[in-house]
Amino acid sequence: MNATRVSAAVVVVLASIATAVAASEPPAGAASCSGCHPANAGVQSPVPPLAGKNAAEIVAQMQAFRAGQRPATVMGRIAKGFSDTEVQAIAGWYAQQH
Repeated sequence: MNATRVSAAVVVVLASIATAVAASEPPAGAASCSGCHPANAGVQSPVPPLAGKNAAEIVAQMQAFRAGQRPATVMGRIAKGFSDTEVQAIAGWYAQQH
């Protein structure tokens, strides 16, 4: 194999690794959720875990908190601090966690 092919193969592999690492990084704001919500879906807690939940369900709950349609202690205020795009990114990331 010549040096050009080896270099191209290395670039492809490194790009794949970088993409996988970036995909595993939580989006901005997701870390604030783990202060109350357990990181593991199997943990028993009065605050439900977000890991593995359906993204659309998380988005719907955040919208309900934001609109005051769902009773909350702090989630109403927290939900108002995120844009729709941020909520969707966070929900998508948590849905992929197990």
